[in-house]
Amino acid sequence: MATRKQGSTGRIDEDGTLRVRGDTMDGTSRRSFITGASAALLAGGVGGGAAAAANTASDVGRARGNATLRIGLIGCGGRGTGAAAQALSTSGPVELVAMADAFEDRLDNCYARLAEMGENGSFEGGKRLQAPAENRYVGFDAYRKVIDSGVDVVVHATPPGFRPKHFEYAVEQGKHVFMEKPVAVDAPGVRRVLKAAKAAKEKNLKVGVGLQRHHSAMYNETIDRIHDGAIGDVVALRVYWNGSGVWVRPRKPGQTEMEYQMRNWYYFNWLCGDHIVEQHIHNIDVGNWIKGGHPAFAQGQGGRQWRNGPDHGEIFDHHFVEYTYDDGAVMLSQCRHIENCWDQVAEFAHGSKGRASLASGLIEAAGGWTHREPEDEENPYQVEHDRLFEAIREGKPFNEAKNGAIATMTAVMGRMATYSGKKITWKEALESDVSLASATYAWDADPPTVPDETGRYAVAVPGVTKA
Repeated sequence: MATRKQGSTGRIDEDGTLRVRGDTMDGTSRRSFITGASAALLAGGVGGGAAAAANTASDVGRARGNATLRIGLIGCGGRGTGAAAQALSTSGPVELVAMADAFEDRLDNCYARLAEMGENGSFEGGKRLQAPAENRYVGFDAYRKVIDSGVDVVVHATPPGFRPKHFEYAVEQGKHVFMEKPVAVDAPGVRRVLKAAKAAKEKNLKVGVGLQRHHSAMYNETIDRIHDGAIGDVVALRVYWNGSGVWVRPRKPGQTEMEYQMRNWYYFNWLCGDHIVEQHIHNIDVGNWIKGGHPAFAQGQGGRQWRNGPDHGEIFDHHFVEYTYDDGAVMLSQCRHIENCWDQVAEFAHGSKGRASLASGLIEAAGGWTHREPEDEENPYQVEHDRLFEAIREGKPFNEAKNGAIATMTAVMGRMATYSGKKITWKEALESDVSLASATYAWDADPPTVPDETGRYAVAVPGVTKA
């Protein structure tokens, strides 16, 4: 294979500097990992049950072989339900033994849905769903009860504002982790995740992050070809998540402000980070993956044109960011929540010798040469769990937390640029001490932002708002 011009291996330093890399798993090439995916599980291992769940300093990162892996789910919304089903569909004995959510109705709905999926053959039904009522916890502190319940693997699918402290606690307690993206909503949260990621690596804990394009065969092969020089030097990228927006849950009588915002978490930055962070991170991450590094600086613009009511919280409905990498290449980033407009969710790379469409696996080079990668035969959402659980069973290095943190920080830097209207450098963004976290987590507490007397929330004003 030709030498990769933009790198197929590398690292992200603990200070957040992304070194050249193409894979996201520390110490293991993606090709060798895929090759080993069909290998037989290690024989033996400890038995299932509470004894198997005991994590000590000496055995926390050991290969688990064919032992029963006990799963705890934190965050029981739609994505949490899907992630739990995917974890329960992995090879080898697994059980979902504990669940947590801030809201009892969401927890109950999730449990009922998983039970229905099991009965319909999505996984081994009741045999794998072993979370009795006493192991289903509700409230802001419920995550600790799940992590402390003797689980081996924790699936984190709460709103991302909670991710840093939940991940940190899981690592402290010696648990393997799957966490959804993004992994934070601000720079202090990203730094917290980077620190916990280092601790996870030292303990040989396995960490997966829900940036599933890294587990798409089509994306991997297309980016491998780009790194091998198929389109020459990459000089520009275009990345998009343009759509009509997401749900709104109307305010109900008797709700506290905290409950209302938790129910509508997508519209509040302390919970979501804005849709450039929560959603567009997927496409931004692909740009970093192609370039083998994070941008040096960003500038952009955005605002609220259509989703501008009191029930749309404080986030923008459109962002445009121009990211610039150290070598001068630019990434043009668009995300939008406006109906009846041009929709696009895709990534494109432009090089000195051709161009590539990542979402379709199409490479077009000078002289009329074209190549299209086959579409994925396996669902990347399932593959990311398959690889995580295989790594746990076989004791293979697997830690996607740093890449998740860098992708998150790149998106946060974009939000800083659009909210402020200023040029923001990577160093300024990563070192920012602006925290969006709530001072108190309780149903009767005020969240970080509250409405004015008309029921509207303050919204960032470019040229006035400070990043």
